[in-house]
Amino acid sequence: MNKEGKELDVKVSRKAILPFSLPSIDADAIEEVVDTLQSGWITTGPKTKRFESEFAKFIGCRYAIAVSSCTAALHLALDAIGVKEGDEVITTPYTFTSTAEAVLYLKARPIFVDCRKDTFNIDPEEILPKITPKTKAIIPVHFAGQPCCMDEILEIAKSHNLKVIEDAAHAFPARYKGRMIGTIGDITCFSFYATKNLTTGEGGMIATDNEDLTAMMRIKSLHGISKDAWMRYSAEGSWYYEIVRLGYKYNFTDIQAAIGIHQLQRINDFHQIRAKYAQMYNEGFKDLPELVTPWVKPDVEHSWHLYVIQLVLERLRINRAEFIKALKAEKIGSSVHFIPLHLHPYYRERFGYRAKDFPNAFDLYQRVVSLPLYPKMTEDDVGDVIRAVRKIVKTYRK
Repeated sequence: MNKEGKELDVKVSRKAILPFSLPSIDADAIEEVVDTLQSGWITTGPKTKRFESEFAKFIGCRYAIAVSSCTAALHLALDAIGVKEGDEVITTPYTFTSTAEAVLYLKARPIFVDCRKDTFNIDPEEILPKITPKTKAIIPVHFAGQPCCMDEILEIAKSHNLKVIEDAAHAFPARYKGRMIGTIGDITCFSFYATKNLTTGEGGMIATDNEDLTAMMRIKSLHGISKDAWMRYSAEGSWYYEIVRLGYKYNFTDIQAAIGIHQLQRINDFHQIRAKYAQMYNEGFKDLPELVTPWVKPDVEHSWHLYVIQLVLERLRINRAEFIKALKAEKIGSSVHFIPLHLHPYYRERFGYRAKDFPNAFDLYQRVVSLPLYPKMTEDDVGDVIRAVRKIVKTYRK
């Protein structure tokens, strides 16, 4: 209903709903999974090692560690650099809870810095005032797949002896000034969740060039055991192992790797389709002053994990919730990325945050809608989304 209490009058044009996201799993990946199941090796094993190797080669980093999630990757990364109780880690509230949650696992405190209104990414100019003697690291989050201002962030980190752990859950494959995300910060953490550009259902990857950090994270990813299952149970392995550190159960499986190997082979094609559809959206909405479409910095290559529009609510007679309801009536799925962390009850109650403590994040949140963007869509699907959005804007513009 609109503000006057009237039902939204939007006619349905599609016969079936277009989901917000669907994975693209081909026959080769399915056959690889079947081969894995028939091999008898379904947990961390040879295909996980192959996936890690091929991922590292694609990114251009020295080491890649496949883990159970991006959350696990962030936790391992922070643990490996020595974050401990009482430390502080600077990040943004405009992210999913995993980013700050991993800091809290170690009894450290996430220190929020507001985002930029143009890219939604952490504002480097706001980082310096938040640095204290307790600060240990910075976690930039590459929102929607657009890389942060890494030169500025790295310069700040270097001048204050801080580590940079990139939350690249959205940013595969993305580039910053020609460099792949995964080769810039000290450690980079990727997500392979079901909606991501490369999916293994669940899962994540850690990328780094640091040999010592790699060794520590690899051991801690599986209970602190000195040899992983593949090393112990392969023909060349030994039954003997030692617990050398307190670790976690964050290992990847060969079933996941079987999917990931083939997703990686198709990632460039996936990326081209996403970029093409993003451009179609840009063209389809460019004459609508009621919308703000994504702005992309000229020195980056966006991964187009998300396509996020901003509603110019001052020009519309409906709010964001009503806009999403109207999209649903048009059989178009959508989502909201993100509810800023400082607005959630846990962070409000624990740290005393108020909505306008981070005004850019708060303002963006009230206006954003994420539209469907994935390779399994067709150009006709994209056209349906454009027509639905234009229809809603035309119906409810002031």
